[in-house]
Amino acid sequence: MNILRIGLLQQHNTASQEDNMRRLAEGITDLARRGAQLIVLQELHNGLYFCQEERVEYFDQAEPIPGPSTHFYGELAKSLGVVIVTSLFEKRAPGLYHNTAVVMERDGSIAGKYRKMHIPDDPAYYEKFYFTPGDLGFHPIDTSVGRLGVLVCWDQWYPEAARLMAMQGAQLLIYPTAIGYDSHDTPEEQQRQREAWTTVMRGHAVANGLPVMAVNRVGFETVSGEEKPYSPEEPGIRFWGSSFVAGPQGELHYRASETEEESLVVEIDLDHGEQVRRWWPFLRDRRIDSYGDITRRFIDGDQSVSHFDHGDPEDNAG
Repeated sequence: MNILRIGLLQQHNTASQEDNMRRLAEGITDLARRGAQLIVLQELHNGLYFCQEERVEYFDQAEPIPGPSTHFYGELAKSLGVVIVTSLFEKRAPGLYHNTAVVMERDGSIAGKYRKMHIPDDPAYYEKFYFTPGDLGFHPIDTSVGRLGVLVCWDQWYPEAARLMAMQGAQLLIYPTAIGYDSHDTPEEQQRQREAWTTVMRGHAVANGLPVMAVNRVGFETVSGEEKPYSPEEPGIRFWGSSFVAGPQGELHYRASETEEESLVVEIDLDHGEQVRRWWPFLRDRRIDSYGDITRRFIDGDQSVSHFDHGDPEDNAG
């Protein structure tokens, strides 16, 4: 058995970045003392989820990588001997910004980064205003605790992203997340969406024979950061929490509260996925000679591509 102890922090955020980072540091320290080797934080964890509005002044919150946050979390990783998955608003150049996950190695160095590839643009999630789609591709990050397939929030709906990570040897899929309820939806519709969110990622676990974890925000946030009770009449997002860890057959090891902050350590066996893949050899049975159309936006009529257009299918079998 190759046991990895994973810590996750499901936290509410305030308008004070200093307060958020202080509480995160306390949570990371506590998880490390409880034996966590890998600690995963939620999406854009340093501040409020500012994408609820389109305002140019929010770009001032972005920072370079490496920069102040990678230094802060790198020092924590080094002092505690843990690997930390962070999620930052990256300023790459004037006018060029990304939603970027950065993995800090336990020696304090940057093990790697991933720039969010799928960028949503929905009411209260106006991310296309702020973030340029990632250009680093879908590549796992090698760390001292394993090869991590790190993706970010909206990426979680796309099986192609999970598959590409699995095909390159990812041992674990990780999704820092910020997702919540639309106040105009009925309670029944809200629960359907929350369950769909959990179900699709559990499907990625099954299809790829890999453990999956998602770490979400919790609580009600307005852009101003004004502390007040949730009200469906007020602008803001009630994040649905429900952070979870699933095994390679989609089994839930743990799912957190919808409404409360949580700090937990979950043990997973990274070798179990190999056994599952022997039972369910989905990677073996993929028809790679017949998937040419997958790179199209949509297929109209008889525009499909046969494998003969690509030469001998065995030439693409690598």
